[in-house]
Amino acid sequence: MRVIFFGTPDFAVPSLRALLDAGEEVLLAVTQPDKVKGRGHALSMPPVKEFAASKGIPVIQPRGVRSADFIEQLKALAPDVIAVVAFGKIIPSQVLNLPPLGCINVHASLLPKYRGAAPMQWAVINGDKKTGITTMLMDEGLDTGAMLLQEETEITEEDNAYTLGRRLSETGATLLVKTLQGVRAHSIQPVPQSGEPTYAPPLKKEDGRIDWSFPAEGISNLIRGTFPWPGAYCFLNREKISIIRARVFDREYGCRSGRIEKIMNEEIHVCTGRGLLSVSEVRPEGKKTMSAAAFLRGRRLKEGVSFDL
Repeated sequence: MRVIFFGTPDFAVPSLRALLDAGEEVLLAVTQPDKVKGRGHALSMPPVKEFAASKGIPVIQPRGVRSADFIEQLKALAPDVIAVVAFGKIIPSQVLNLPPLGCINVHASLLPKYRGAAPMQWAVINGDKKTGITTMLMDEGLDTGAMLLQEETEITEEDNAYTLGRRLSETGATLLVKTLQGVRAHSIQPVPQSGEPTYAPPLKKEDGRIDWSFPAEGISNLIRGTFPWPGAYCFLNREKISIIRARVFDREYGCRSGRIEKIMNEEIHVCTGRGLLSVSEVRPEGKKTMSAAAFLRGRRLKEGVSFDL
């Protein structure tokens, strides 16, 4: 099958690899432009570009996906299907209607739940126990297209957005290949989405701000769901502290929100709106990750101090 692949981040790479391993003819990879990163302001290639180039697949990085020149480039390749995995831009109808088998998207949720840009992160933040992958035929709506295949996965208490994303990227790759095989064989029929949709908007930096009046479980979910970006953070004596790793120690313990109640076993136990949160790893702004207890010792802080509210 002649395939054009749209994708950008690490999450999309297993899907592109799986298409090649399955013997599909990948004509082109379309990805976002290179970005400036780091203090040196060096240009950084998207992971999909890096992988595609290593496999000899032509790559284009359009500034705009609605330009006539870009659409003519796609038409000239005469793809049977376009596969879209975390591309990062809305695809116009001129592209959606171009391939005879349509545009097939790999979305990291059990649609119609968590339509939008950050489905894995919000599933963890909201304390969901399961999520999954949906492949669908794209239309002009926001993840509203008819579904092709779905596969569920459990969200464990040890998962964060990074580990869940790694797992779902592999699930998505497998499901994409199965979907293309089923579409080619006419053994999969699109099914309209049913049920009440929910949405997963892009995360902003301020979404990571910890409110210590929330229950310990909710704060733990926020820390896990915002790792590695934007990261969960708070302030202590006006110093910004990112919380890297934490767990619920006691779900019902009651004390003043934000107070450091105990320091033990290289962890600090922080009071929340309900329960104790055990914080084990932090990263002060501009510094390396360290144990929470080492952070306190370095600042000569003791039990009883409170994070800024």
